[in-house]
Amino acid sequence: MKILVLSNMYPTPEHPTYGIFVRNQVDLLRENGFEVDVAAITDPGKGKAATLRKYGAWALQSSSRLFRNRKAYTVSHAHYAFPTGLLSLLGKRLFGVPYVVTVHGGDLDQMARKNAKIRDLTQTILREAAHVITVGDRLYGEVTGPYGIPQERVSVLSMGVDTDVFKPVPKQEARKKLGIDPTGRAILFVGNIIRAKGTMELAEAMADLGEAGVSLYYVGSRKDSGYVTELRRKIAELGLENVHFIDPEPQDRLSLWMSACDVLVLPSYHEGFGLVALEGMASGIRVVGSDVGGLSVLLGEGRGIAVPPKDPAALAEGIREALDPASGRFDQESIRREVERHSKQRILERLTAIYREAAGNR
Repeated sequence: MKILVLSNMYPTPEHPTYGIFVRNQVDLLRENGFEVDVAAITDPGKGKAATLRKYGAWALQSSSRLFRNRKAYTVSHAHYAFPTGLLSLLGKRLFGVPYVVTVHGGDLDQMARKNAKIRDLTQTILREAAHVITVGDRLYGEVTGPYGIPQERVSVLSMGVDTDVFKPVPKQEARKKLGIDPTGRAILFVGNIIRAKGTMELAEAMADLGEAGVSLYYVGSRKDSGYVTELRRKIAELGLENVHFIDPEPQDRLSLWMSACDVLVLPSYHEGFGLVALEGMASGIRVVGSDVGGLSVLLGEGRGIAVPPKDPAALAEGIREALDPASGRFDQESIRREVERHSKQRILERLTAIYREAAGNR
């Protein structure tokens, strides 16, 4: 099969975590005999002029590839319903290339709620897709419910976790490699350092925790400099001293961070799936996260501690419990099964079946 993958996020050496989950899936497909072309935006820069320029160039590149390879492509695969799925929709209507679309969360939770026109376009994109993939159960319910897509054309399929990369490393070994305190306790956040990820509430929870010898590491992009300045000001006001900001790390280093720290915290306001939480489970770290979206399911059945979003006191209590070695909240067998359910091999098998089904629509 020859697949065209379309995405408005894709990593580069300069921006190694920008849409890394898409590249991981592309690599998985290529490693298993698929011929994959990629047309994607690789620049995370913001600003109206820059956004118009990069999206315009991306649309032209994608359209050109679809036209030149209209007879060769088995299917196009769009990551995010809007705007990416719009390119696949045009490829289907103009060149007869069927498409699959993966809904990640922000496309429905944020983009489709901006205005009625985008919502209607999103619905059209979903309806004309050969198959819709949602990364979590809540999104599945929304796609098959309010958007009215038949259940037989919708699957729940996460982006998967690479257990060759995300795996436990002895804590002291990981700490030595990262150069962090071998004796204290460490709280980890991984993701974009923005308000919607609950990073402000995490700082407030650390102050509420009030325990000596506990460090907090924010690992991720700081593109929103205005917000980061506000967050740093709050950290100073709270009197927190052991708070560190780390630039985005490649995945092998992220796995080290997860092995080195005691608790991974994801206090997001909304989350389509929560892949970082799954990667943390595979790396052996305890996870505390907001009771929202895909995290509600992922952290259930003893796999983690879910707390209300935007509630620093509840977040502090969840972290405190996760730091307690005697806590009985974590079921290791349940965690193992969940990681296995999202393994690369499982994802590949289901994705292959979806592509074959979509190819039957040509």
